[in-house]
Amino acid sequence: MNDQHDHGALGDAEYAEFMELAAEEGFDLDEVEDAIGEAGHGPLPVLAVVGRPNVGKSTLVNRIIGRREAVVEDKPGVTRDRVTYEAEWAGRRFKVVDTGGWEQDVLGIDASVAAQAEYAIETADAVVFVVDAKVGATDSDEAVVKLLRRAGKPVVLCANKVDGQSGEADAAYLWSLGLGQPYPVSSLHGRGTGDMLDAVLEVLPEAPEQTFGGAPIGGPRRIALIGRPNVGKSSLLNKVAREDRVVVNELAGTTRDPVDELIELGGVTWKFVDTAGIRKKVHLQQGADYYASLRTAAAVEKAEVAVILIDTTENISVQDQRIITMAVEAGRAIVIAYNKWDELDEERRYYLEREIETEMQQVSWAPRVNVSAKTGRHMEKLVPAIETALAGWETRVPTGRLNAFLGEIVAAHPHPIRGGKQPRILFGTQAGSKPPRFVLFASGFLEHGYRRFIERRLREEFGFEGTPLHISVRVREKRGAQYKKKK
Repeated sequence: MNDQHDHGALGDAEYAEFMELAAEEGFDLDEVEDAIGEAGHGPLPVLAVVGRPNVGKSTLVNRIIGRREAVVEDKPGVTRDRVTYEAEWAGRRFKVVDTGGWEQDVLGIDASVAAQAEYAIETADAVVFVVDAKVGATDSDEAVVKLLRRAGKPVVLCANKVDGQSGEADAAYLWSLGLGQPYPVSSLHGRGTGDMLDAVLEVLPEAPEQTFGGAPIGGPRRIALIGRPNVGKSSLLNKVAREDRVVVNELAGTTRDPVDELIELGGVTWKFVDTAGIRKKVHLQQGADYYASLRTAAAVEKAEVAVILIDTTENISVQDQRIITMAVEAGRAIVIAYNKWDELDEERRYYLEREIETEMQQVSWAPRVNVSAKTGRHMEKLVPAIETALAGWETRVPTGRLNAFLGEIVAAHPHPIRGGKQPRILFGTQAGSKPPRFVLFASGFLEHGYRRFIERRLREEFGFEGTPLHISVRVREKRGAQYKKKK
């Protein structure tokens, strides 16, 4: 068997019992072990991809994650809303941050590239610095090198656009940057990316330094305040801190960088991160706003709880939902704070409740508080909501209890018959928490609607208030069934 950490959240005895069950059901034990290891991981290490405009960052990100997700266009500064992706290389999993965003801002190109590199340094455990080998090192590249040196984060130098033997010499010139060996790569054709990723794995830690919650460092719990611009994040932070710590301005987007504040509430010290608002279309933003949205993503990555502020005086927008999705995908505990509640009349309140029912369905499990950042109304309800969400986020159901529950569900509500077959959930385990991650092993493909039903029942039975649930399903391969017959 592999090392202890592959057991996910299962103890040795529970793990041994579980593997016995898997063998009885005819599953390939290596695959079962992989499934538990994959679902049981804690926070993944973060790799940031930085470089000047048009050096091929997004193409490289697509190559690393193995699918075409980052938008690629043949002009500088095209990006999309998501900046973080999961990737795997040689059995190691990590997150990739694509900083290939809007590059040209009022301060000029060098300042934009520097801001992007600063973001990478702030969030990443290691950095891939992409340089166009055909063009060679520019002043912008030199500026980024200085930043990277100062930060002391491990850096792998990617000499991109080396399509053949002739480009190798161009790549060799980049030794002059003083960042060590340049790895010649063609992110377009995939040439050399394997060697570069091998080098990345050598410098990337197994797990990120950031340790959550009641970790050995015993630091305060981290809360990210997120929401669209001018929704009242800074006002809320000031009200919580009972003093003006953050610039509040009617102009949307006054906040640029996250401001970490240690604040005592209910006898406990919390670390609040006030983040710049996310604007409508990331790729339409001028430089500073684009980096503000990147930093919001960074704050969510570093937080344990995302408190999402919604402006109740306006309709719930696509922007609000995008921000919620960002927090859910990052696997954070979530509290929804409906701000400016004191400004509502009866009619608006009626329509808002209808909107919440329809538009906020994806986070109907999140604790809700109706607050006023300006007057301080219901602020005392914020901490209990955060504590509830954290408790749900950290909950773990023992395997025995989970399987008894799954057995009852399958008996009372079997999966619909499809194509003459009726897939069944055979057994499952919770391989990790923060957020809770389940692996279910089934005899056939489980439809999306049935998975949603299982999630709903898990919440009804075990709580899980305020946390996303990750449920992955592994289907028994045919050879497993044959193996069972042979036995």
